[in-house]
Amino acid sequence: MRKSILFVMNNLSSGGAEKSLSSLLQTIDYSKYEVDLLLFKPEGLFFRNLPKQVNVLEKPFEYQFFDMPIKTALSDSVKKGRIDIAISRIGASYIFRKEKNKSRCEQRAWRYMSKPLKKINKSYDIAIGYLEKSSIYFIVDKVKAKKKIGWIHTNYSNSGMDQHLDYPYFQQLDHIVTVSEECAEAIKTHFSDLTNKVKVIGNIVSPATINNLSNHKLQSDFIQEKQYTNIVTVARLGNEKGIDMAIEACDLLRKSGRQLRWYVLGYGTEKEQKEMVSTIQEKSLQNHFKLLGVKENPYPYIKKADIYVQPSRYEGKSIAIDEAKILQKPIIVTNFSTAKDQINDKENGLIVEMDGESIAAGIEKLMADRELKNKLIYNLSREQVGTESEVQKIYQLFQ
Repeated sequence: MRKSILFVMNNLSSGGAEKSLSSLLQTIDYSKYEVDLLLFKPEGLFFRNLPKQVNVLEKPFEYQFFDMPIKTALSDSVKKGRIDIAISRIGASYIFRKEKNKSRCEQRAWRYMSKPLKKINKSYDIAIGYLEKSSIYFIVDKVKAKKKIGWIHTNYSNSGMDQHLDYPYFQQLDHIVTVSEECAEAIKTHFSDLTNKVKVIGNIVSPATINNLSNHKLQSDFIQEKQYTNIVTVARLGNEKGIDMAIEACDLLRKSGRQLRWYVLGYGTEKEQKEMVSTIQEKSLQNHFKLLGVKENPYPYIKKADIYVQPSRYEGKSIAIDEAKILQKPIIVTNFSTAKDQINDKENGLIVEMDGESIAAGIEKLMADRELKNKLIYNLSREQVGTESEVQKIYQLFQ
């Protein structure tokens, strides 16, 4: 008899955790497991690629009221006779306005959001909150399961999350899974009495799939000319991904006479997008630094890049870096806490300090030193990057 599993996730947009879940759902053995998926918002780039064996549950009706303007939410909930939703929405609205830290905002708002959300009627063998905060809180508060597992995709020490709000939830999990040893140590530091629950399972990355997708036709928004060095970054536009430092590096390189085009694939809030566009215009970098938005298939862009740069302030374990390694691109990463989990400096990439000047110096080094660049590419060609075997570790948790 197949074991029943529930995965809970916010959505399947273009983030690393979402891509990780998409890869896992394409790898899992459906002859052994019956899989339900609950998305707070059933949408995103990876939603259309779900395997047909995955049963997508109806989204929680009440969740939508926390994702719309408060006036509309109050009017609609009252019309539907749901005064409980209206009261909870008022409480959540206060948090949304007052709490400036994004992570703590989601944590604190759950107190109000959870009240009108209904529990799931079905009982499961395993329930998995596949992303920190709301997904984990949901499986603890609203799901009946023999075993509960929470996934943390970031370095907890740099996440801005409040451990006092997470602790009562983490206590009720059977396993706390994270994506690298560095991330595991961060969790153990903050939750020292829960260390026996912490497991490390890498994101599932398939070289065969990535190489195949990289051969698809490139869109016309990527211009390839011999005199230009093409740089690609796959990242959100949030502060933690360091795109502001990338713009600074691009500006320094252009002023030094370097010919380059830097393409960023990723989304941001309307405010983040406006700020980035404004900075690019102020520095007259419109022809050199291009925000292309989210790409369902970023791999042809990475494949055609001369250099891949990850200018992050912090990462859990970057799927984008592993993908660039599979496509054997010379890689530059900033010295965030988990950088050495994936890059050995001057062996399969360069690790530079976390500022625009250092990023620019690293790019300039690869532009000038062909021998170093070829060494990085050769070493990457010999590296085993595929992580499909990580699913076996997941199966062990299901026992």
